[in-house]
Amino acid sequence: MAAKDVAPAVNGHSHRSVVDAPAVNGHSRRVVAAVPTMTLNSGHRMPVVGLGVWRMEKDAVCGLIHAAIRNGYRHFDCAAKYGNEAEVGDALAEAFQTGLVNREDLFITTKLWNSDHGHVVEACKDSLKKLQLDYLDLYLVHFPVATPHTGVGATVSVIGEDGVLDIDTTISLEATWHAMEDLVSMGLVRSIGISNYGVLLTRDCLAYARIKPAVNQIELHPYFQCDSLVKFCQKHGICVTSHTPLGGGCTANAKLFGSLSCLDDPVIKELAEKYSKTPAQLVLRWGLQRNAAVIPKTSKVERLQENLEVLDFDISEEDMEEMKAIDRNHRTNQPAKFWGVDIYA
Repeated sequence: MAAKDVAPAVNGHSHRSVVDAPAVNGHSRRVVAAVPTMTLNSGHRMPVVGLGVWRMEKDAVCGLIHAAIRNGYRHFDCAAKYGNEAEVGDALAEAFQTGLVNREDLFITTKLWNSDHGHVVEACKDSLKKLQLDYLDLYLVHFPVATPHTGVGATVSVIGEDGVLDIDTTISLEATWHAMEDLVSMGLVRSIGISNYGVLLTRDCLAYARIKPAVNQIELHPYFQCDSLVKFCQKHGICVTSHTPLGGGCTANAKLFGSLSCLDDPVIKELAEKYSKTPAQLVLRWGLQRNAAVIPKTSKVERLQENLEVLDFDISEEDMEEMKAIDRNHRTNQPAKFWGVDIYA
């Protein structure tokens, strides 16, 4: 039998990781880092640290994903809207074929785009085809808004002559959710969830759901702490994932939205120095200690390991309170800049 190693517990969730794994196709495998998991209400386990592929350049996808796997990442967050599912699929297929990792060892998420709310099954199958997978570990409703259909997987946001996003008012979020539930019964998806839903929309989803959302993926960082939403989700058994765990510190957000970065905050810098960590590592650890999963994005191989080095320390309750005090209710990922309407209003 292969040797086993128990990873450090995060908020009571421990994860057993294979250190010397059985060879696959003659290739030995070695997991560098053991990432803790959280158990979803579906019964499946999701690693609490993952890698987001938003704005990851297509020609860099394969190298970054393979490097991430070698560093111990087992959770990858994708979306039809990101436009690189096919490249992610090629990278995963090569990783499986060469024995770098087994499919069952990975947790793969992707998302339904706004324009496909009326075509949920077709959109999911399109993503599966591009990702070269038989099933998804998690499929999310990307935003709580339906827009005119532009072709399965096209992910176009139609802007009217008035500069405002065209919203399809004939498709309810309830109808979309019931179609998501069908994906589970079809065996295409193991867990389903929501993204960018506030307290009231999440409450509504719970009211009409036959299958409760397993995850609500939201923006969450020290400048946007969403305390009420986090508490509501966790009270009702919905795991929270932060899709923007570094806030304005994400290069893509800074370029797109001109965001204010919490990584430059004097409190964050001072505490990072106290714990001998980078500001980014401190902020990621903050997210974990709020019982949220984090999926930082990076286009730099050297940052992959750095973003995993958040499991070996704890922020004290006193310092967590100090970080709580810097909340600015500042959303950095704001599509209203392009859509002409704030869907969070």
